[in-house]
Amino acid sequence: MQDRIILTDCDGVLLDWEPKFTEWMTRRGYQQRPNANDYYRIQDRFEDVTSGDAKKFTRLFNESAAIGFLKPLRDSVYWVRRLNEEHGYRFVCITSQSLDPDAQALRVQNLERYYGAVFDRVWCLDTGSDKDQALEHYRGSGLWWIEDKPDNADLGHTLGLRSVLLEHGHNVSHECPYPRVQNWREIFALITSQSV
Repeated sequence: MQDRIILTDCDGVLLDWEPKFTEWMTRRGYQQRPNANDYYRIQDRFEDVTSGDAKKFTRLFNESAAIGFLKPLRDSVYWVRRLNEEHGYRFVCITSQSLDPDAQALRVQNLERYYGAVFDRVWCLDTGSDKDQALEHYRGSGLWWIEDKPDNADLGHTLGLRSVLLEHGHNVSHECPYPRVQNWREIFALITSQSV
């Protein structure tokens, strides 16, 4: 059943992290810059935020109650469930969220609320951590790896995974030797080789 595992990031792939984080920052008096969605780094998205502040705010948000109330991203719920129910795929979610056990429990609850019991594992790394060690476990497996951060998608490709980059404003200019998609409908079609 190893070939029926799909590796996936969480924020920006399964859950829509940005709107809730923006709401959380706005309540604290921070304003988004124009074209904020074209940027990945928090300090580029918000006025008066340094890189040190960005790391601190990301950790605070990821360990707050708000992390348990993220909405699903785009059309993900429908297609993830179809991959599971119709094709037998199970998911391993690898997320650089937090090492805090309560925050991790909120993440799992949030995912299961929308997707049900499709996950074999929700692997929570420290806030902002690289995914090198986690992905190393799957080196050469040829498993699908769904990601929105180009560095992590590139890493998966280098390790012999079938990377797919889910398009956002912050990654549209990234040139990649693997598929770029706009939604989970396209991911479903790629994985099942079915046109939908």
